[in-house]
Amino acid sequence: MKVSVIIPYHMDEANLTDCLDSLIEEEHENKEIIIVCDSVENSELEFVDKYKQKLDIRVHKLENKTGVAAARNLGIDKATGDYIYFLDSDDYLYNNTIQTLVEGNIEESDIIYGKKKWTWFQRSVYIAMKQEEDNEDDEDEDINIDSAQLQAEGGAYEKKESDNDEEEEPEDSEELLKQETINRAYRLLITKRKGIKNISVLNILFKRSFIENNKLRFKEDFKYFSDLPFLVEALSKTEEITKCYGGVYIKRRHNDPINFPSLSQIKDPLRFDEQIEAYLYTINKVPADSEIRDRLDRKLIAYYTKTYAPRLRRSEQDKWRNENFIAISRAANEISPKLIKTLKGYRKKAMKALRKADLEKSIKIVNRNLAWKKFKRLLKSKPQRRKHLYIHSFLKKPVKENYILFESFFGKSYSDSPKYIYEYLSKNYPGKYKCIWVINKRNQKIPYKHTKIKRFSYKYYYYLARSKYFVFNGRQPEWVQKREGNVFLQTWHGTPLKKLVFDQDDVKSATPRYKMQVYKQSRLWDYLIAPNQFSHEVFRRCFMYDEKMLDTGYPRNDILHAENKDEIAKEIRKKLNIPLDKKTILYAPTWRDDEFYDKGQYKFELQLNLRKMKEELGDGYVILLRTHYFIADHLDVTGLEGFAYNLSKYNDIAELYLISDILITDYSSVFFDYANLKRPILFFTYDLEKYRDVLRGFYIDIETEVPGPLLFNTEEIISQLKNINEMNDKYKEIYESFYNRFCAWEDGNASGKVVKAVFKL
Repeated sequence: MKVSVIIPYHMDEANLTDCLDSLIEEEHENKEIIIVCDSVENSELEFVDKYKQKLDIRVHKLENKTGVAAARNLGIDKATGDYIYFLDSDDYLYNNTIQTLVEGNIEESDIIYGKKKWTWFQRSVYIAMKQEEDNEDDEDEDINIDSAQLQAEGGAYEKKESDNDEEEEPEDSEELLKQETINRAYRLLITKRKGIKNISVLNILFKRSFIENNKLRFKEDFKYFSDLPFLVEALSKTEEITKCYGGVYIKRRHNDPINFPSLSQIKDPLRFDEQIEAYLYTINKVPADSEIRDRLDRKLIAYYTKTYAPRLRRSEQDKWRNENFIAISRAANEISPKLIKTLKGYRKKAMKALRKADLEKSIKIVNRNLAWKKFKRLLKSKPQRRKHLYIHSFLKKPVKENYILFESFFGKSYSDSPKYIYEYLSKNYPGKYKCIWVINKRNQKIPYKHTKIKRFSYKYYYYLARSKYFVFNGRQPEWVQKREGNVFLQTWHGTPLKKLVFDQDDVKSATPRYKMQVYKQSRLWDYLIAPNQFSHEVFRRCFMYDEKMLDTGYPRNDILHAENKDEIAKEIRKKLNIPLDKKTILYAPTWRDDEFYDKGQYKFELQLNLRKMKEELGDGYVILLRTHYFIADHLDVTGLEGFAYNLSKYNDIAELYLISDILITDYSSVFFDYANLKRPILFFTYDLEKYRDVLRGFYIDIETEVPGPLLFNTEEIISQLKNINEMNDKYKEIYESFYNRFCAWEDGNASGKVVKAVFKL
């Protein structure tokens, strides 16, 4: 069978490249690719030419029209295949999806549908992740199973699939079973549990003769909901539907909804109007007593009671209580009274009031429901109770003009630039400010007069609401509200080597909403510190930041330029019981974006062979281990006493720089700071190719611009350490150039400069 793959294309070459790459690897050869361009210049399509050597690609352009619906309709008109398959340009296929669906055509079905999986990642990252999962656990039930295997197991092409909210299959006559089979297809493609926007024509093979005979086309007036009437009408006109979950479609979410939103992420005030119009238009396509109609009505009920109704109380926009309320009330009156009678409790009361367009009663019902839900949350959750106090009590109290809230690495330590800013203020302006430190360790020693609070304690919420000044080196919680008069100083925590936020194509971490979160959080910052011109430019771009930049250097590096730094280093060595007669190596690796247990809990496997290093270097060296603050593991140095010191919990890494003769790192920004000392740096980059090409990528060319050699195993590290003088001579010019580029602003006076700028002293 010939398959016509229809791809609407508006923008984003990288995503379409992923899409076409997946089609090249698709085993089904008898296919034509129809790319329908919407507002795309010819020059923007030149990259497609290279694919025409391997794929039968035909490019068409919309004339005097725009939108996905119009693009798909033109694709249908141009299609010559036996089956039509819709594929969005920002999605891709996995593991011979089309071939698997074609093989599933057991009874020449009008509709054959597969499974969709959602991801935030580009194709190379997604495939790498799946391969790692397969290697780690061969028994894991994953999508990397070919259709023949699935068919052999009896699960490939079943037409009967139970849904969580459905009753069991009937065991009566063959005719009843046939009808139930059809209904179950409706249930899988139009579930009760998801909204109208989730009804999609993606990953479905439609027989082209079926589309043409029934004159099926997308309604071009609809920008967001054109899939709804098309699919519903198609389902209502066929009894030949096949499920084939072996065929998997990768639906890609956009992790940058600020600059490149998907259609579903666009904030359009007209979306609601179209949703109501699409519902009213679609219900006329099916019989009033059909199961499909019942499901559409239930979706509208779910949308109103879960999403719309809370807006009656919470929204600042009056339209949700006026014209929009009237519109959804009109739609609700199309729902069968019999269905309304089957509802219970809140949903039944809410829908009855809505159908009568009784706004006052609707608001009362919603208020009672929200109050009850809030009461249950407050009863069960201590954090919810604290947040409730923050919003409804603490934020109503006046801001304290002399309160400063300090937080370093989410309360994990007394360290970094907030520490040095605090000490400068306390030493030079004693008693002028009330300084509050967020510290999770009760026994943490902090000099000068201060108040200690634990993160997410009642006092944390209190001081977040009352303090005028915030000095953080990381992101604040998303729910923090900025009050009039607040001043937020963001010190950040390093010169970036790895691409950050909006400079990243993909976010491969435990928090895929990273870009949206950072955008929201960075809108509250009034000042952002830059340690060098390079960082100034990167921060402006990657944070989309347009407020005040402080080009002062990092306060945390002031200690590296202190006149008595040698005396300070000697005292630190004594405190840590590190031999004064041995050279000290500091190993400070970063975390890997793809290695985590759960959100915010990262893992790290030590690749250095410490026992071998002890055998070769133990007479003249000791090694200090300092992992990134994200990493959840505790390193085990049992048997290496006197040689390896696990100082991952040591608060101030700048003090560890001072006592270290040599630094070993990888992709951590620590080497930018350490370079202030002009001491040797080795780069242990055992996973360079993966980290650079698959994970985040780098801002600089790590193979030519860093001030030291790239090493890939323990043996190479030992060799360089034994020949450290030769290495220093080899990298002398590169080191000097690196120092001038990244350390030129550091002079030991950053703390004072920042304090004068922010506190106007």
